[in-house]
Amino acid sequence: MKTFQGLSSDLETGRVTSRTLVDECLARIADDAGEGRRTFLKVYVDEARAAAEAIDRARTLGMAPTPYAGIPVSIKDLYDVAGDVTTGGSKALRDASPAAADCPAVARLRAAGLVIVGRTNLTEFAFSAMGVNYHHGTPKNPWDRETGRIPGGSSSGAAVSVTDGMAFMGLGSDTGGSIRIPAALCGIAGFKPTQRRISRDGVLPLSTSLDSVGPLAPSVACCAVVDAILAGEPAAVREALPVAGLRLAVPQTQVLDDMDEAVAQAFEGALARLSRAGARIDEIPFAELAEIPEINAKGGLVVAEAYGWHRPLLEKAADLYDPWIRTRIERGAKQDAADYIELLNRRADMQARADRVTAPFDALIMPTVPLVAPAFAGIEDEKAFSRNNVMLLRNTLIFNFLDRCAVSLPCHEPGGAPVGLMVAGEHGEDRRLLAMALAIEEVVSR
Repeated sequence: MKTFQGLSSDLETGRVTSRTLVDECLARIADDAGEGRRTFLKVYVDEARAAAEAIDRARTLGMAPTPYAGIPVSIKDLYDVAGDVTTGGSKALRDASPAAADCPAVARLRAAGLVIVGRTNLTEFAFSAMGVNYHHGTPKNPWDRETGRIPGGSSSGAAVSVTDGMAFMGLGSDTGGSIRIPAALCGIAGFKPTQRRISRDGVLPLSTSLDSVGPLAPSVACCAVVDAILAGEPAAVREALPVAGLRLAVPQTQVLDDMDEAVAQAFEGALARLSRAGARIDEIPFAELAEIPEINAKGGLVVAEAYGWHRPLLEKAADLYDPWIRTRIERGAKQDAADYIELLNRRADMQARADRVTAPFDALIMPTVPLVAPAFAGIEDEKAFSRNNVMLLRNTLIFNFLDRCAVSLPCHEPGGAPVGLMVAGEHGEDRRLLAMALAIEEVVSR
């Protein structure tokens, strides 16, 4: 996969044009032998070509807005684009009014000169870690397509658009792991920022307390560039922090339980490489993590807040929902105001206690998910689907609950099942986390 840095060099030196890159992406999307029709819900063929040609002209005049101008990207179908209906991958919103304007995230991508080639598929209303879409089909994971495996979700189309060269970055969202999970299962990088870092205005919500906006891309460096653009900062790769001397903590509560053998081996290999590079690896109990499932026993903030948003739509169009998604959302009707207030209070208490546990360390590290991508054939009944969904979310949702930044980067051997290494920082320390992750990625990838 080509990185933002390599593409920028090619564009600057004239080895390639934006129009050529866009045409290559559009050809892959249109290829009937590929995953394009399951990956994209809408393709901006004419608009993308026109934008690419405009960038190429600007570059010849020395007026490209950033070094990354002209790179094709995709956006998840949660983001408002002027003139489009934002459907969230559902038929229930197909008759909604078109967006009056681009949301801030999309506007910043355009201002940086990135070319949007289309809107990507997702789990309906972003409410599942599996990436399966009942209405539009599901793109196959790039690993082991003969078997047919899930891509992970909810940002399923975002991940596959990148792995298959249909875009060079997919803008996703992350409420419980929806960026990091598909990134891990598909073998790319994904970054979930601290929630307040990136504007969520004009983004279809799942949980207003937990939703975050971020990128899926070939490398941490690519994610860092896009994160800077989305945050309104200069579009540049940050300097990596040296691995030598970093104090990295590995929690021993829950996050290492029931790992697939391939995940366990890849994680141990990553720890060994980091240790040889001079990182100090500490095992810590972090017993507080065991409380999170109990706090969320009634569905947690995501179910309460999703039901609050969806209740009017369910009254009008419940029959247009995926039945499994509808059932999960309707669990929110069983929570009352006292339950919701208790959730908020317990979350705040957990955040304060967690801060004290992790204060001595530079970052936490763990497998992004404990499983390799499950096969479609193994999740056909609701019980198996739910069991796998819970396992995929188990590690990632911690950092939405704590409102911290976290990145997933590949740590598997070439040719093996994709496995993600999650590196999590403190609340608001996004730039520092990315600087650490840049160095960690280089060590782990070797």
